[in-house]
Amino acid sequence: MNTMFADRRKAVGSAMGPNACLLIASNDHVSRNIHHTYSFRQDSYFWYLSGFNESDSIIVIKTDSEANSSSYMFVPPKDEHSELWDGYRAGPKGAVDDYGFSQGYNNHEADQTIPDLLAGCNKVFSLIGYKEDFSKRVAGWVKQARLKDRHTAAIEHLDAGPFLSSLRRVKSEIEIQLMKKGCEISAQAHKAAMQFVAPNMNEQSLEAFYLYKFAEQGSRFPAYIPIVAGGEHACILHYVENDQTLNDGDLVLVDAGGEYECYASDITRTYPVNGKFSDEQLAVYKVVLEAHKQAIEAVKTGNHIMQPQKISEQVITEGLVDLGILDGRTEDLLEEGAHKNFYMHKVGHWIGLDTHDVGAYSDGNNFTNYEAGMVQTIEPGIYISSKSSVDEKWKGIGIRIEDNILVTDQGNENLTQSAPVDPKEIEALMSS
Repeated sequence: MNTMFADRRKAVGSAMGPNACLLIASNDHVSRNIHHTYSFRQDSYFWYLSGFNESDSIIVIKTDSEANSSSYMFVPPKDEHSELWDGYRAGPKGAVDDYGFSQGYNNHEADQTIPDLLAGCNKVFSLIGYKEDFSKRVAGWVKQARLKDRHTAAIEHLDAGPFLSSLRRVKSEIEIQLMKKGCEISAQAHKAAMQFVAPNMNEQSLEAFYLYKFAEQGSRFPAYIPIVAGGEHACILHYVENDQTLNDGDLVLVDAGGEYECYASDITRTYPVNGKFSDEQLAVYKVVLEAHKQAIEAVKTGNHIMQPQKISEQVITEGLVDLGILDGRTEDLLEEGAHKNFYMHKVGHWIGLDTHDVGAYSDGNNFTNYEAGMVQTIEPGIYISSKSSVDEKWKGIGIRIEDNILVTDQGNENLTQSAPVDPKEIEALMSS
C-alpha cells in the first residue's frame, strides 16, 4: 500500500514539472460540542498522497531541476501524554519509516522550515480556495521564501486541483479492488435490508440496520448520510430526517453506501415495505429500471459522460408519456424540459475517495470521454409528489435505482450488481 502512495507522489512530481512544490494539508478534528469532536476522517487529497490518518499535518512534494521529486511530511510530534489520551502518533520518524516520505518534521516546525523548502521553486501548487486558513499560510510561506531568496521573486502560486483531480479520476488496480470490496459490502447490506424491513418500522430503524451491516463487514462509517425515505419522502431528493413510520403499501427509497479504506460506495434501491409492488408502483419502477439499464450500457470507452444522461432522459420521457403522466411528443417534451418535473437531477457522478468524486466532466468545450478505470454512478429516478398535476394513483411515488459502474477496456462492470434491481427478484427475496 505504501508503494502505491509513493508512486502517486512521484506522479505528482511529473505533473508539476521541474523546480516546483506542492503543499497539501490534512483535515483537522471538528468540534461537535464541548470536549467532543466528530469522528475524524482524513482529507481525501491528503489521504491520496499519504495514506496517513492523523490530523494537523502537511505534505510538501518538491521537484528539482530535472523533475525528480522528494516528499516531506509535517506531523504531530511524539508525545506520551497525548498518546495516552488520544492514541498512537507516528511522529517524524514514522513518516519516513512507515509512510515512505523523504523526511519527517514535527508540525510546529512548518512555519520555519517550509519557506526554506520553497526557496528555488518557480511554482508553488496548493488547493487554492479549498481551505481558507491553510491558503493564507501558504501565501505567507511564499512571501517569506521570496524574502529569503531573490531568485524566487517570480514564483507562481498555482491551483493543484485540476491535475490532482485528473489523477484521481482514473483508478489504479489497487483502488479498483478496494472499491469492489466496499461496493460488495454495501450491496449485501441492501439485500439483507430487503429481508429486514417491515410495515410500521421506523425509517431510523432501517437506517440503523444498514449502518450495522456496513460496520459488520469492515465499513465502519457510511460514505454519506443515508437517505431512508418511505412513501412520499422519496420525492425529497436529499431527505435525511429518517424518522417517520414506514407504512404498509408504500415504497421505501434507500440511498446508502459504506466507506471502505476511505473509498465510497453509493447505492440506491427502492422496494415495497410489505414486499409486494402495487400495479402503479411497478409501472413507474419498470420505466426507471429501463432507463437505468440503457444508461449503464452507454458507459464505455468511445462514449462521453453526457450520453447516459441523454439516454436516461429519453427513456424516462417516453415512459411517462406511455403512463399518461406526460402528454405530447417525446421530442417536444424533451426540448421543453417537461421531464424535469419528475426527473430533475443528473444521471450520475464520479465516485472514489469522495462520494461525489473530483474530476472534470468537460474541458469547457467537449464532454469528458470515458477511459478504463473511471468509476461513475448511474442513478435515474422518477419522483411524483402529491403537488403534481397528475392522476391521484401516481402521487407519492418516488423511485431511484443507483449502481456504481467501472469503465473497462471491454465495456463496463457493475460493482454493485449483487443488490437486486429486478422487481421479481426483489419480491422473491423479500418473501424468503
